[in-house]
Amino acid sequence: MYKAEKMTKTVNIALQILPTASDIHPYILVDKAIEIIANSGLKYKVTPFETVMEGSYDDIMEVVKQAQQACYEAGAESLMTYIKIQSSLEDVTIEDKIGKYE
Repeated sequence: MYKAEKMTKTVNIALQILPTASDIHPYILVDKAIEIIANSGLKYKVTPFETVMEGSYDDIMEVVKQAQQACYEAGAESLMTYIKIQSSLEDVTIEDKIGKYE
């Protein structure tokens, strides 16, 4: 039987949450998710379509769960959540990918 190990290498995870609510603009709800990410202590970068986070897989996935919950608590009726993960046997950093463009 396979036993899951704690994933400790640094990964990048892109999170896009698309909330819907009948009387709340989606940007207000997305701001609640970004607030969770900003307060997480993880390195992150907000872009027009998604927010990219850097850290351990387990730590980031906990933030993903909290970000979704924050949207619901702020009034979201439903969420479409898209996640992209870049992992490697070595650490993966935001800086390695886009540092030369900043």
